[in-house]
Amino acid sequence: MKLMMLLLIAASLAAIGLTVRKLMTDQTLTGGSTFLQALRLGGPLIGLLGAAYNVLIINIAIANIGEQPSYPVLAPGIAEGALLFVLGLIAGLIAVICNWIVEARIDRAVLRS
Repeated sequence: MKLMMLLLIAASLAAIGLTVRKLMTDQTLTGGSTFLQALRLGGPLIGLLGAAYNVLIINIAIANIGEQPSYPVLAPGIAEGALLFVLGLIAGLIAVICNWIVEARIDRAVLRS
């Protein structure tokens, strides 16, 4: 789960870095849009997949214990799943905004020529 969290954070930072690089360079139209579109669609799905897997692991652990654990025992696992889902949504949101910026830059470059 921690690896998925780190990958979502790294992908969000890469999207921001890619957008800044595209804005600082000259009027080239190539590179970066595919990554942003993939992150826009895949980020929330990866977060949801990680959260669902985390809930599955929690339920398997409860079944193996045989008795109902207290809420303070369950809370860290539930919080980890929720955080993973939120990180996926944040990665998708950042990718959508960065994709809008890059596409607007491409549109301006095409309209000028």
